[in-house]
Amino acid sequence: MRQDAVTLERFYASALGRAASRVLAGKMTDLWGDAAGLSLLGLGYALPALEAFGNAPSRIIAAVPYEHGPVSWSASERGNAAVAVGDPRLPFPDGLFDRVIVLHGLEETGDPRAYLREIWRVTAPEGRIVLAAANRAGLWSRATQTPFGQGRPWTRSQLSNLLSGGLFQVTASSSALYMPPVAHGLVTSAAEGWEAIGRTFTPGLGGVVLIEAVKRLYAPPNGGAAAPVTERIRLARPARATRREEH
Repeated sequence: MRQDAVTLERFYASALGRAASRVLAGKMTDLWGDAAGLSLLGLGYALPALEAFGNAPSRIIAAVPYEHGPVSWSASERGNAAVAVGDPRLPFPDGLFDRVIVLHGLEETGDPRAYLREIWRVTAPEGRIVLAAANRAGLWSRATQTPFGQGRPWTRSQLSNLLSGGLFQVTASSSALYMPPVAHGLVTSAAEGWEAIGRTFTPGLGGVVLIEAVKRLYAPPNGGAAAPVTERIRLARPARATRREEH
């Protein structure tokens, strides 16, 4: 059963939720910059990440499962909207979105492969997606007072295998939310510091695993991830630019 919107909104309005939102939004903008002129879709409850892009994308759609109930989102800009969707079917035409973010979506879907097939369908050729899911090895997946402690947590290898079997080529991966899931001012005010320490001393043990992948129209030979996975988030690049890593 999916979490309700009131619970999610209450969490992200708290000090701990705001700190988590800052960290996740920073990861997304590090990857894609401001996504200027691109069409952007958020699945699950991706509002904390979507809001980081401001008004630069040509379109932002927040597709929230019916089970969440109505969400509070001021989508005032032209072309932006929040819509209720079923699981897994999405009410969008093929190839509509250049970028797709999944947050609080994969952990609670009944059929991950069908869910990913729909994401592939609505993603433009060579479009890019990010799956952000609770890390099975992290503390946040055990913190049931947060949205990351609900549903099925994932490992990096599980996400990579899911993507590789679904005509996506993995291009990068990272972890986030190294701070403990504790609503204490000394923790939440230093969220970025926890990130720096975690990446240095406990890489891969953040509360959330993020995997970026590009849509392919054919399966890579021999199966598996066709691109190396890196712990470092790469710099943003244009929609069809060549991959490069951050230094």
